[in-house]
Amino acid sequence: MPEIITVALFCAALVTCIATGVSIVPALAAGVIIFLVHGRLTGHRWGAMIRKGLATMRAASIIVVTFVLIGMLTTLWRAAGTVPFIVANATALIRPHVVILLTFLLNCLMSLLTGSSFASAATMGVITMTLGTSMQVSPVLLGGAMLSGIYFGDRCSPVSTSAQLVKTLTHTNIFENIRLMLHTAAIPFALTCAAYAALALCTHPSAGSMDVRGLFAGAFNLHWVVILPAAVLVVLAVARVDVRVTMSVSILTALPICILVQHMDWATLGKALVFGFHCTDARVAPLIDGGGLVSMVKVMLIVCISSSYSGIFQETGLLDGVHRVIAALASHVTPFGATLATSLVASAVACNQTLSIMLTSQLCSNVESDRQRKAINLEDTAVVVAPLIPWSIAGAVPLSSVGAPTASILFACFLYLLPLCRLVRALWDRRHGGAEESERHTSVDA
Repeated sequence: MPEIITVALFCAALVTCIATGVSIVPALAAGVIIFLVHGRLTGHRWGAMIRKGLATMRAASIIVVTFVLIGMLTTLWRAAGTVPFIVANATALIRPHVVILLTFLLNCLMSLLTGSSFASAATMGVITMTLGTSMQVSPVLLGGAMLSGIYFGDRCSPVSTSAQLVKTLTHTNIFENIRLMLHTAAIPFALTCAAYAALALCTHPSAGSMDVRGLFAGAFNLHWVVILPAAVLVVLAVARVDVRVTMSVSILTALPICILVQHMDWATLGKALVFGFHCTDARVAPLIDGGGLVSMVKVMLIVCISSSYSGIFQETGLLDGVHRVIAALASHVTPFGATLATSLVASAVACNQTLSIMLTSQLCSNVESDRQRKAINLEDTAVVVAPLIPWSIAGAVPLSSVGAPTASILFACFLYLLPLCRLVRALWDRRHGGAEESERHTSVDA
């Protein structure tokens, strides 16, 4: 009973913040107090609980350096003209009868390069949405294709905050995680492409008119050299160079381009690195503004505060009962099935992707002992399930930024197909040879 009351109080704090539009950071801070008080009332010492919480917080704080680099990288790619160049040239490929499929593919490309679902939606998402609607294609379908695309890359980009978070939580190698993610995504990706190609047959598009290159050319120098920061990132990532080194080299490549090609002064560039890039062209600004160290502060606070929960739970045993329930569920529907069910509940409560990943990881910590399998289970559940919750900012913010209706979630095919394909495979292998053999093939033969 005390455990239920404690968890209910924490959920109430989260719901209050969400309902009032306040950041969930105060609710997470309140959660630390709630869990500590529960531990003290059940006979645990303050010092032991606090030491455990700080230990797990310090372990997770390593990712803060990566988040700082991501904030700087996303700023400089905007300021150097890298993102405008990619968007301007990629959207030239769009044709009326394949606009839905290309919306998905182009947003996949953008999110793979930037590692950010929100940044991809605000750039490529807005452009493809505008082009698609000008061709008389349903915004519901376009929004679904966009949502699928931005989370394809958000899931498996080496510079994605979610991929870095999963890597940190599971103590795994991010490049090995990416290899497995590409393996488990292959069939869902192909099915998604087929679904969007089929949906195109149900539409009657017309030729649209929008000079994307001309729009960006008025604000940036789109010389080919501006693509170098992205090219460097891709080459080093393929070579499996440490992701922090990779991002640092890309940052150093972008700096002279900002100064020499885009003619920014150092004071403006320094301000942009902290507060984000702001384009002086009012027409381009809504498509390209963002980034900066400040944009990473909220997610860093969420990670650091909520990571302390793990240590507190280990000391107090607060989640032992929940762990037993999830373990029992795993024995019936496989560890992946239990992780998927947990991620649905966690995403509905957390209302954002970061906290959903962390809650799912903590709740399913005893379901899967193998770190690599735990990582890929998180990537194929919590990471892609969060955007499917209508009231979660993971899906609501990107859809709002491109002007797509909430109903677009129904057509985010990749986000459904990925966990469903994994679940079907896990259940099939459980029935024909056992789950352990299934998971062994997933991790070893991928």
